[in-house]
Amino acid sequence: MSYRTALSEILTSVVAPAAELTGVRGRFPRAAVTALGQAGLLGLTVSTAYGGGGQGLPEAADVVARTARVCPATAAVLRSHYAAVAVMEAYGGSWVRAEIAAGRHLSSLALAEAEVSGEGDLLAPHSSAVRSGDVVALRARKYGVVAAGEADSYVWSSRPLAGLDGLTLWGVPAHAPDLFVPARPGDAGPCGSGTSTVFADPVLVPADAMLGADGAGLDIVRRTVLPWLRELRAAGSTGVQASQVVGVTTPRPAPSLAPF
Repeated sequence: MSYRTALSEILTSVVAPAAELTGVRGRFPRAAVTALGQAGLLGLTVSTAYGGGGQGLPEAADVVARTARVCPATAAVLRSHYAAVAVMEAYGGSWVRAEIAAGRHLSSLALAEAEVSGEGDLLAPHSSAVRSGDVVALRARKYGVVAAGEADSYVWSSRPLAGLDGLTLWGVPAHAPDLFVPARPGDAGPCGSGTSTVFADPVLVPADAMLGADGAGLDIVRRTVLPWLRELRAAGSTGVQASQVVGVTTPRPAPSLAPF
């Protein structure tokens, strides 16, 4: 079965029936995420060597655009997931890539450190990373995190361990102790997308949770994260606009912030 056929079936049978509950009442689309995972769509862009779909940004954008026509919240979750997976695919370990490919792992981006953030704000984090032996303490407040408290991991940014320039990326498990998400999501992002602030005060991660080299995250964000986010955002906007043209009722995204 092609990914388009699988997506069409899930949009009809799972996403559409719950779209109002998600978009109006703010309930996270857990059933949709589970179905997307089981159909291989969470692992769409993971290498076939790990059991993924082996597809790229154009296919991910197609999924986001078609999903946005039905449920903007689910599309926002997919957008952040696919952008995070692009980093995991290049720098993540074998286990997490296989879990994503199997549909058992949802990831998200935790990069913004201001309530209203533009792309430039993602390139200069103020949060700290301090290493002690094989453990790194990350201390930060990350805004606009999609699927906060719902994702299984976050692609997280900090200042480098050594030096002042650049940034470093980390794969932070959502179950890590001292990672705090407010009980009620914030006002950013489409209602139901679980977009909120994530606090680390600090959160401890293994030193090998680093994604790429220390200080190399700036280049990764510029060359990978931002191109994926731009394309996927455009796809999501196109999908929402298309739904309005054909008369499909979809909840409107919140206008205040652009979550990452």
